[in-house]
Amino acid sequence: MKRILSIIFVIISIITLNAEEKVDISGVIDWESLQITSTAALELASAGIKLPAGRTQAESLLAEGYTRLIRQGLLTLQIDSSSVVADLMERNELSLSELDMISSFSTSQPPSLTPNMLNMTASFSIPISLINNTLQRHSRPSPVSLTLNPATAAQYTGLIIIASERLPAHGMRSSFLPVPCLFPKIWDSEMNLIYDKNMATPGIPIVRYSSPQNILFNTPSGLSPELQQIAGDRPLRIFARGVFGIKPTDLIIDRTDALLILSNEANRNLLTQGKVVIVLDDSVLRTEF
Repeated sequence: MKRILSIIFVIISIITLNAEEKVDISGVIDWESLQITSTAALELASAGIKLPAGRTQAESLLAEGYTRLIRQGLLTLQIDSSSVVADLMERNELSLSELDMISSFSTSQPPSLTPNMLNMTASFSIPISLINNTLQRHSRPSPVSLTLNPATAAQYTGLIIIASERLPAHGMRSSFLPVPCLFPKIWDSEMNLIYDKNMATPGIPIVRYSSPQNILFNTPSGLSPELQQIAGDRPLRIFARGVFGIKPTDLIIDRTDALLILSNEANRNLLTQGKVVIVLDDSVLRTEF
């Protein structure tokens, strides 16, 4: 309860401060590029700024306003099927100081004036990898599950899991369009856990997300150059069979496909190395705030 009240206090403080100096923010969580990009705008008149003398003050107020307001976007970031950043703070798994430390690593473009000279704006970008690195608490990857009945499987250079259409939800009579999160899980059709964040090497994204057009290139691998750097030139392509979780972020693959991954060490290492690409519908790859 104390954590909930502290989050509410932060939001109220943001609203109150923003009422005095009108700073607005709009942004996008881009799961394909793993970047959080945003634009902050300061209304010069509300801040009592007159140019050119007040330019330095305006830039300072704009930066301070961005630091306050970017929390709103970060709090909504989907971490796993059941949690966003705000939930982690409520459970004391992430502190406000850690959240602000993430935003402090934003890169920005120099502030500029709008054509009507009424507002000053600046663009900012935060790599989602900073949040990933903060939340991956383990020091070494957990072993990937072995199978007692290995299948004959070729050695692949990466895994492409195609989940760009509505899929049936496990245990339900409905279907959903899979959505991205920072730490998705992969299950097989017998509901054995195949992959989660603890199996990946710390410091790397456990999956990369892609739109469908990036796996339809006229190249030997069929992948765009960017995806080929992740999944290599001989990827295993798998169609997801279902989704699981409170949010439809976790994917279910067929047991026979899972065995192709688990049956030899080289393919299991693809999970450890994060060489996993999940293909989702374009409509879910960008989240606005």
